[in-house]
Amino acid sequence: MADLKRVSPQQAKKLIDEEGYLYLDVRSEPEYAAGHPSGAHNVPLMHAGAGGMKQNPDFLEVVRALYPRDAKIIVGCKSGQRSMRAAEAMVSAGYTAVIEQRAGFEGPRDAFGAITEPGWGPAGLPVETATPGGSYAELRKSAGR
Repeated sequence: MADLKRVSPQQAKKLIDEEGYLYLDVRSEPEYAAGHPSGAHNVPLMHAGAGGMKQNPDFLEVVRALYPRDAKIIVGCKSGQRSMRAAEAMVSAGYTAVIEQRAGFEGPRDAFGAITEPGWGPAGLPVETATPGGSYAELRKSAGR
C-alpha cells in the first residue's frame, strides 16, 4: 500500500509522546505478555496455537469496536510483517491516521539470523510486561467480544 506511512521505532516513540498516538501491538498474546512498548494495546492479527499461527477472525471487529476511524494509531509487531498487513487492513477499513512502525519489536533478521534494523526493544525504548487495560482479554471484553 503506497500511501501507508512507515516510521522507525524512535519516530514512533516521538509520535506517541508528542502527538498522542496509541501503539497497537498486533503480535500474539504470549509475545505481548513477554514484553511490549510501554502503554501498548494488544489486538493480535494472528493467534499462536499448536499448529502454528492462525489468523484472528475478530481482529478488525475488535479494532472497530475500540478505536474511532480517525484515531492516531501506530501499528507494530515482531519484525514488521504482521504490522504491515494489519495496518493495510485498517486503512482499507477506513482508518485515516494509521502509521506502521517498521522493524517491529525485535527487528527483521537476515538469512543468517542477524537483526538488520533494531526494533523497539533493541533500540532501548521503554518496555513493560503488563499494561493495565491493554491486554487482548481486557480489550476484547471492552469491545463486547
